[in-house]
Amino acid sequence: MHEFSIASAVVATAAKHAGGRRVTVVSLRLGALRQVVPDALAFAFAIVSRETVCDGARLTWESVPVRVRCAPCDRTSTLERLPLRCPRCGDGGVAVVAGEELEVESIEVEEEAACTA
Repeated sequence: MHEFSIASAVVATAAKHAGGRRVTVVSLRLGALRQVVPDALAFAFAIVSRETVCDGARLTWESVPVRVRCAPCDRTSTLERLPLRCPRCGDGGVAVVAGEELEVESIEVEEEAACTA
C-alpha cells in the first residue's frame, strides 16, 4: 500500500507551502497510471497528517485519464482501459501525454486573525 508514502509526501509539500498556517484543503491531480486508490490515500492522509499543519484538512482530487499520442496516425486519444495502444488504429507506438500526474495542485490555509489590540 504505497498510499502512506504518497500521503507523507503530500503532507510535507502542503506544510512547506503553508508557511506555518493551518491547512484546510489539499487538492491533488491523480493520473490513472499512478495506480493510487483514492479512498486508501484519503485514509493514509488522515493518519499521517495528525499533529501537523494538515491535521483535519480535507483531501480532494481530480482524476486525470490516460491520454496518448499515436505516432503512426498522429492523433491524441483518451484511453478507457489498458493496454497502451491507439484506440483508433490499434498501434502500440503511442506516447503518454496525460495520466501520470501525481501533484499537489493547490492548498487552502486559514487566514491569520487580524490584530485588534
